[in-house]
This record gives sequence, C-alpha cells and structure tokens, in this order.
Amino acid sequence: MPAQPLELILGRQFIDTISLPAFLVDTEGNLLFYNESAETVFGLKFGETGGMRVEEWATIFTPYNEKGELISPEGLPLVQTLQTKKPTSGSFFFKNMQGRDEHIQVTAFPIIARPDRFLGAMAIFWTLDE
Repeated sequence: MPAQPLELILGRQFIDTISLPAFLVDTEGNLLFYNESAETVFGLKFGETGGMRVEEWATIFTPYNEKGELISPEGLPLVQTLQTKKPTSGSFFFKNMQGRDEHIQVTAFPIIARPDRFLGAMAIFWTLDE
C-alpha cells in the first residue's frame, strides 16, 4: 500500500483514540480504516476486512431507509461528502454482519490539507435507540 499523506495518518490515529465509531476513506472512497467501536456496530473487525473499495463497503451492510428501501452508495452521507467536499449528515438502517438491524446517525466531513488539497473524508456515527 502506498504511503499516505500525513493528514490521513493523523486522521487514522485520531479515529483509533475516540470512543465513537468512525470511518476514514481516501478521495476515491477506498476504506482506509475503521475503529474498534465501529467493529462492534458492524460485527466485523477491520483486521478481517482491511481496506475496501467504496462499492464493497457501501453495500456489504445493505443500507436501507425507514421504508425498507435500499439506499444506493450515492445516498450515503460519506459518499455525498466525497462528491461535494462538504460536511453531510443523515441516518439510515443496515443489517450488520451478525444479522442484527442497526439504526445509525452519521456525520461525514472532508479532509482538506493546505493548500486546498482534498485527501478524503471521515465519518463519525452512533447508533440510535428505537
């Protein structure tokens, strides 16, 4: 794997130290890292998946809305942030790897280095109680 910019390395370190579940992706949407709290929600350890392309991670958990309709990758806050380079938030449901339905709220934001170099995005999320 090629060396990552310092900002992404620091982003991964930051995600690894917070208690909220979090994701880190590059500009193409390739998953670079998710933390231990996210592993608990997903039901899958990062060491088991490693990096994934956006087409994989955006569909592996089958995201859907409150009506039970599938959400395309383009409808997910993190993918929207990658496309617009602006913060995005939203909530949706998905079935984790243990078959449990999860309802999460997501806030995604771009990682932009100086001078205006877009490097990827980070998403922080939490489960919503029913």
